[in-house]
Amino acid sequence: MKIKMFNTENAPAAVGPYSHAVIAGEMIYVSGQVPFDPAKGELVKSGIEDEAKQCLENLKSILVDAGTNLEKVVKATIFIKNMDDFGKINAVYGTYFNEHKPARACVEVARLPLGVNVEIEVIAAL
Repeated sequence: MKIKMFNTENAPAAVGPYSHAVIAGEMIYVSGQVPFDPAKGELVKSGIEDEAKQCLENLKSILVDAGTNLEKVVKATIFIKNMDDFGKINAVYGTYFNEHKPARACVEVARLPLGVNVEIEVIAAL
């Protein structure tokens, strides 16, 4: 199986030694995205809904630049700092995944990189 590291300039730069995604065969494994707005060069801190939206926009950019899209996502994992935000994040998530509903996990964690409140990763078909 051919494995390729994938990066794009249309998403925030990695904050560690990893790629935006790894393409393995006909699948793409996208690293967790935090609510960093690459156009403004800063974290989104205007509320959990905006933060979740920015995470999903970053994922969308990576997928599109790799030649696929959100409709080919087969699995998503959401990491949140406070499970009380689940409903708000779920509402935003539902605007990106309404008809197409990939498998998903959502877990509360003690801390996330850069002190953010949400991080989302996906696996998609190419």
